[in-house]
Amino acid sequence: MFRLSRLAALVLFVIAVQPCFADDYAKTVGTWRLVSFESESQATGEREAVLGKNPTGYIIFTPERRLMVIITGEGRNAAKTDQDRASLFKSMTAYTGVYRIEGDKRITKVDVSWNPDWVGTDVVRFFRFDGERLQIISEWMQSVVRPERGKVRAILTWERAK
Repeated sequence: MFRLSRLAALVLFVIAVQPCFADDYAKTVGTWRLVSFESESQATGEREAVLGKNPTGYIIFTPERRLMVIITGEGRNAAKTDQDRASLFKSMTAYTGVYRIEGDKRITKVDVSWNPDWVGTDVVRFFRFDGERLQIISEWMQSVVRPERGKVRAILTWERAK
């Protein structure tokens, strides 16, 4: 009898929670414009606008649960040398994949990325809505843009594109 009531409680929980996830999917779908992108150091708590004060970018969530994102730093110029091309690589991020939502986490199975190390992996991001804004925070990871900073997390704010 105790097992049956546990099972019933679990079923009721799943039924109650599922609409919350559906709401988050529905609220996420669409095109979002980047407002800010900061990198926070785990060691010091210092925040830095690693792609400049005015980076540009968009993130698109489709109804089929595919995500596409591209972000570029401010002040980028056409490359003339190999060093210029390397600098351009360090001032951008782009990837796509199919995503799922679990609580306050969005998990994307990456199938194409500017960073080949991400292909085939699950990229986990935490998110929350604030009106027409969406804040996304990465897990702590080794900085790709500035490895000397050690572990960092990205804090991005997006607003729904009009």
